[in-house]
Amino acid sequence: MTETLDGNGAAHAPAARTPARAAVVAWSLWDWGSAAFNAVVTTFVFSVYLTGSSFGDERDVAAQLGWALAIAGFLIAVLAPVTGARSDSSGRRKFWLGVNTFIVVGLTAGMFFVLPTPEYLLLGLVLLAAGNVFFELAGVSYNAMLAQVSTPRTIGKVSGFGWGMGYIGGIVLLLIVYFGFISPEVGLFGVTSEDGLAVRVTMLIAAAWFGLFALPLLLRVPEYRAPDAAKRAKVGFFQSYVELGRDVAKLWKTNRQVVYFLFASAIFRDGLAGVFTFGGVLAASAFGFSPGEVIIFAIAANVVAGVATISVGVLDDRLGAKPVIVTALVGLIVSGSLVFLLHDGGQIVFWTAGLALCLFVGPAQSASRTFLARIIPAGREGEVFGMYATTGRAASFLAPTAFALAVTIFGETYWGILGIVLVLVIGLLLLLPVKARQNQMG
Repeated sequence: MTETLDGNGAAHAPAARTPARAAVVAWSLWDWGSAAFNAVVTTFVFSVYLTGSSFGDERDVAAQLGWALAIAGFLIAVLAPVTGARSDSSGRRKFWLGVNTFIVVGLTAGMFFVLPTPEYLLLGLVLLAAGNVFFELAGVSYNAMLAQVSTPRTIGKVSGFGWGMGYIGGIVLLLIVYFGFISPEVGLFGVTSEDGLAVRVTMLIAAAWFGLFALPLLLRVPEYRAPDAAKRAKVGFFQSYVELGRDVAKLWKTNRQVVYFLFASAIFRDGLAGVFTFGGVLAASAFGFSPGEVIIFAIAANVVAGVATISVGVLDDRLGAKPVIVTALVGLIVSGSLVFLLHDGGQIVFWTAGLALCLFVGPAQSASRTFLARIIPAGREGEVFGMYATTGRAASFLAPTAFALAVTIFGETYWGILGIVLVLVIGLLLLLPVKARQNQMG
């Protein structure tokens, strides 16, 4: 089907068969389950645990976390487009989603063995970085499946629903681990905080959560079958990079605005990732939140982000993706600047400006995905979302590096937010000239 977008980037296409609601729900439950890695591992529990004083000087450890994630970003940039394209041509998109998902599950479970001593810091950083790599590779296949469970007229709503389910899943899981293990002196099954056991058991819960809620998609959404027009001869892994180069060259000649969008989104999406990756670290290190208070903030943050993302998904279908992204980025820049400028105001500043940041992150993430998904021809979703992941991860060193450099140079953790805001500003400036009106890619 050929689809044209209006001046705002909103879709106008002939009516298509509406995918079964069960498939939409099954697809979105992967997002629900992925909150175990996004919210619990990367943002609010394990990364905060790793950057605590048990592992060494908090500022040094925070900087090492930034470098570890930067290395992970490089590996994703190298691997994502080729693995995405190969999943398209092989017709095994769901298979590789399952493989990468359960590798993440295994790595998350392995975090149980990270004891709170400096000797275990390297193990923790390796597990976290590797988890990020395989999580992003799974995300390429997951994003590519968006077209299978939506129509051109509902893609914004479905995308927003998926992102929103992720945030709501984060709320439920954080409530479970907070009241079940982290808050009580003696939690469920007699778990205490001694030797970091409460956090380590939480990693086992997170692993089980992700694995369980990934199953509906794997069982209910059909495996992708490449249309004849998209089928390609099988080539070796390294030859896949040659094919990728040809595809990028063709895209540059035929859809240069798409290339501009991929480049701009690479920058601002890295800033979005930085907000969540370092949010818990900032709350604990710069604003004096206890581990329990970080989780309470995380619950509130996920409520705000989930409601905003689901609501704005409808506007995405009506107004187009670009206005949503631009508005969200401006809101993020203002809110992040307030966190930095008013840091002496204590926790109330982070509660207000920090929640404002969460109001804008989800809509920007979801609309960025739908901007691209509307113009990908059938059979090339994995390839193009692989480029999407690669361009994102090619720039993924920016936010961690900006955060780490700011903390290293100025000696205080709160300076890190200024580095993230700078990345968001650059991304916004690069996005503004991109034309919202797009034709479907050839």
